Amino acid sequence: MGRYRPPQAKSTPYITSEGYTALEKELKAIWIKRDEVTKAVTAAAAEGDRSENAEYIYRKKQLREIDRRIRYLQKRLPDLTVVDRIPDNQDQIFFGAWIRLEDDEGEEFTYRIVGPDEFDVDSRYISLDAPLAKALLKKYLDDSVTVTTPAGEKHFLIAKVSYNNPQSD
Repeated sequence: MGRYRPPQAKSTPYITSEGYTALEKELKAIWIKRDEVTKAVTAAAAEGDRSENAEYIYRKKQLREIDRRIRYLQKRLPDLTVVDRIPDNQDQIFFGAWIRLEDDEGEEFTYRIVGPDEFDVDSRYISLDAPLAKALLKKYLDDSVTVTTPAGEKHFLIAKVSYNNPQSD
């Protein structure tokens, strides 16, 4: 008998149109990959004893992971709400905003607030459910924000708010 794990809290259902398109593409691509893995499982199964067949065991595990992701995407996509409208007040921070922050040392950081399904550390996309995003929401340009981090409290000044990708400017 396994350990009881309480269900995870539902994440925010919002997503940008780019994020939704990326998830749809991932679902289509994963179906193609599943087809290839299924053929590999069949070929590995034909080799004989499955209990000692490493290729068969590996491919079955890979197939389970693919099926788990497909199930997740098929359940998640219909529940998502695509937010592609730019707010009337573009000096205030809402979902989808690009924000440039300045810390106490004068170092600048640029982030975009996106849905939990599309956050990406490398692209500086932060989830709407993240503490920094929660602190930033509904703040205005030139406001000061304090965020509690594992290293202690960090203070930021909101230097710029934009709803267009700053790299395209």
